[in-house]
Amino acid sequence: MNSATTEIRKGLTGVVVDYTAISKVNPDTNSLLYRGYPVQELAAKCSFEEVAYLLWNGDLPTPEELVAFTRQERAGRALDPAVKQVVDALPVTAHPMDVCRTAASVMGARHALAEDSTREANMAKAVDLFAAMPAVVAYDQRRRRGQDLVEPREDLGYSANFLWMSFGEEAVPEVVEAFDVSMILYAEHSFNASTFTARVVTSTLSDFHSAVTAAIGALKGPLHGGANEAVMHTFEEIGIRSEESLEDAAARAKSWMENALAQKKKVMGFGHRVYKHGDSRVPTMKAALDQMIAHYARPELLGLYNGLEQAMEEAKAIKPNLDYPAGPTYHLMGFDTQMFTPIFVASRITGWTAHIMEQAASNSLIRPLSAYNGVEERSL
Repeated sequence: MNSATTEIRKGLTGVVVDYTAISKVNPDTNSLLYRGYPVQELAAKCSFEEVAYLLWNGDLPTPEELVAFTRQERAGRALDPAVKQVVDALPVTAHPMDVCRTAASVMGARHALAEDSTREANMAKAVDLFAAMPAVVAYDQRRRRGQDLVEPREDLGYSANFLWMSFGEEAVPEVVEAFDVSMILYAEHSFNASTFTARVVTSTLSDFHSAVTAAIGALKGPLHGGANEAVMHTFEEIGIRSEESLEDAAARAKSWMENALAQKKKVMGFGHRVYKHGDSRVPTMKAALDQMIAHYARPELLGLYNGLEQAMEEAKAIKPNLDYPAGPTYHLMGFDTQMFTPIFVASRITGWTAHIMEQAASNSLIRPLSAYNGVEERSL
């Protein structure tokens, strides 16, 4: 292949590699659709359990199907003692994403259906990962704080139980609702970097958990899943002053952003390759953030948020992406910043596993070409 005459699409920008029936961005409405439903409508009217079922099965569950699915999910919530042992063997200096990646691999090695690649077996593995990952994330945060494991409760919904295992107390409905909204919004986004990674691994006919483990590795990168953590680091660099007024916080944030842009510093949480008119998920997540700011009486965080957003809009006309409101929302709930991307993992497992099953159902080995630009052929 002649590299001089070959068009290279760095990052596969604009390259359409396959079909998917799982999600799309509707350019006419700028809405992210899951199986045809606008995600903002799903976040307003459905639970995360219903959305997971939709992504895997193509339709929302009937009341009877939801009862059966919920029963299956709640039965698989406990942290496997063998997985806990492996997590405990990892240093607390390791990034929590390393813990998620390792835990997913161990779950796969121990799964009774590990080498069964039928649709039924893969669906069982998807539900098991969906049910078990919150326990991994919650316990990892607690062990870093010197706290004991909190056992799951089968009388709580998915998000309420996630918060229970994380903090050892039952969250109020407003917090549960905001967390549930975030999980729905993070669940799926077409052929993003981690999802495409999962599909590449699946295309080799490797096992289900290998694809998920690889996806977690891709999501760890700050250009992908790590952005919600980076947003909170920005807030911390500016300085979070709990007694500060909204206006004063906004002014400090605006000044910080102007200086950062003048220094050509990359500021995470803004812009998105897919959306040209702003991330369609942001208004829903921002409403959840506003609810949390009011609930916890922390207007200074809204000031920082508004100041950064305004300065970026004025200087670059670049709008926030989902990570921008999600980061401070998780902070207000009490999560440690390094746990934000693992929470993303727990949500995106639904989208990844839907794509793994879709890839397996109509598989072709993903093997692109490259244009060589190295030294020409030579002899010893």
